[in-house]
Amino acid sequence: MNILTLDYANKLIVNGIKKANSDFGLPVSISICDTNGDLIAFNRMEGAAPRSSIISQRKAYTAARAGISTKALFARIQQENLEIGYFCDPLFTAFPGGNLLKDKNNTVIGSIGISGLAANDDHLITEFLAELIKTESL
Repeated sequence: MNILTLDYANKLIVNGIKKANSDFGLPVSISICDTNGDLIAFNRMEGAAPRSSIISQRKAYTAARAGISTKALFARIQQENLEIGYFCDPLFTAFPGGNLLKDKNNTVIGSIGISGLAANDDHLITEFLAELIKTESL
């Protein structure tokens, strides 16, 4: 796969919702972006905080534009004592829960952002979904 389609993005969202329900029992918002950080698909589960909508979108956007997970970006900011403004993009967020989506050839095809759980739990779901793509298990 070299392009992330709407159909495939929606399948990722369905699997993300299942994972959030089974592992955490809490509602989340899930955003899927293309390689430019432009939104392809989005879902906010019933009961998810309204702010989780924009946070999930910003997480996916940041991962796509920065080329790394937001968890890795957060670690870099802490390690190098940087401000988020250093990256000159007001849409960036360093909350963990944004991740790159890569195909089995390790080519970036998009990004995902999840919000609604503890930040590290959001990140765990993004890792799970990223692995589904790599193994073509969707």
